[in-house]
Amino acid sequence: MKNRSERRPRVLYLAFYFPPSRASGVYRARATANHLVEKGWDVTVCAAPLDFLHNVIGSVDEELSKTVDPRIRVERPSLNQYTWQQDLRDYSWLRRSFPLTAKRVYQFSQTKLFPERYSSWAWASVTRALKLHAKDRFDVVVATGNPFASFGAAWLFNKLTGVPYVMDYRDSWTLDLFHDEPAFPEGHIAWAWEKRMIGKAAASVFVNEALRGWHAERYPEVADRMMVVPNGWDADVLPKVVEKAAGELPAAGDGEDGTVAGDTAAAEAVAAAETVAAAEAAQERRAPLKFTYLGTLTAKQPVEEMAEAFKIARRHPDLADAELQIHGHLGFFKNSPGALKARLGLQDGPRPEGVEDTGLRYCGPVSKTEVGKVYEEADVLVFLAGGGRYVTSGKIFEYMAFGHPIVSVHQPGIAAQDVLDGYPLWFNADSLDVEELAASMVAAGKAARDLTPDQRAAARRHADTYTREATLAPFEQRLREIVEH
Repeated sequence: MKNRSERRPRVLYLAFYFPPSRASGVYRARATANHLVEKGWDVTVCAAPLDFLHNVIGSVDEELSKTVDPRIRVERPSLNQYTWQQDLRDYSWLRRSFPLTAKRVYQFSQTKLFPERYSSWAWASVTRALKLHAKDRFDVVVATGNPFASFGAAWLFNKLTGVPYVMDYRDSWTLDLFHDEPAFPEGHIAWAWEKRMIGKAAASVFVNEALRGWHAERYPEVADRMMVVPNGWDADVLPKVVEKAAGELPAAGDGEDGTVAGDTAAAEAVAAAETVAAAEAAQERRAPLKFTYLGTLTAKQPVEEMAEAFKIARRHPDLADAELQIHGHLGFFKNSPGALKARLGLQDGPRPEGVEDTGLRYCGPVSKTEVGKVYEEADVLVFLAGGGRYVTSGKIFEYMAFGHPIVSVHQPGIAAQDVLDGYPLWFNADSLDVEELAASMVAAGKAARDLTPDQRAAARRHADTYTREATLAPFEQRLREIVEH
């Protein structure tokens, strides 16, 4: 058997939402697993069963699965789908024969054991992990929440094996991020579970300083084991042109076609092309502006304020005929689109005569291969976010990578403002008042018309500090310290 110095460190990654899931946070899980395997780790992921993703959630992105490093082993432990089952044919023998007994058993598991409906998956993950550990030991466990039953699984695995674990709060369990208040009443078993789990964790990780600070105040005895690992943008799922634009220009000999960069003839051709492009840009400068939102729209976001503010903004001469194009899914569930379309004031079919054109256009989901095109064709990116001061939103990192003006539509003081602070093309009304939002949109539109290459380059340099490589490096180092301790 290889000793510790000769073998790759082995990590068990408990990440329920992993590709092909397209749930919120899946990019963080995918990037973490890919980063660790690239840095020499042996990575095993325990993720959601595929039938749950396809048949219950109905929300998958098969293309995203292709971006998972093939060296990563993915296990999919079972999940008791009691609360999601609507078809009698899917019921277990116990539930069909003794429905009241089955209900009491389930309620007992939720109120007395672990208060989350994903807990059966957590215990199944522990069973699967113990079998794998018996064959080749794990050195550390990383659990990402939500669901937060993954933390319970890491705690139990540690109790049974002694393997240290890290809790990654990409979301918060006991803090309601949308109302800035505790998510459970005092005395609820969630508090006892969190204290137990965070107390035994080798480290706890949070996506922003506001979340870390809230948990440090509640659990001061383990505050020294807490760290911030922000989200970031994923260079591997954005076009190559953006990767180069966000960083430095290629050095001599780095041309993609194998020719020598800096060749005089090539340089002249590039200069000529840039001149033509500049002329075309000048001709198109007065074309209607394209505002773009890319991401999953949810019921938690201030969608009505965004829609009303844009309707007001496009009455300004500089935004005449401008469009706000919404790219992405409407919600995470099958029944979400209708309600969200209604809130946006979008109707299927032609607009009735005499009704003002709001400029909103729903363009549908975007494939991974088209994401870069959507971003690059935008003039202004609309950062729409729900929640309060503890919310960052992973999408903002991608937005910054493209160097466009960004206009904020969210509550004042959310944690995402810390990320945007220093981004030179950020337009923030610091309010959800529709008139103030409209003025901010107009200012962003004017900036887009006057945008220079130097301004975009400066914006992209700010984004460079938030590549996944940059944000995950300290986390990977911390894992090594835990393993070598």
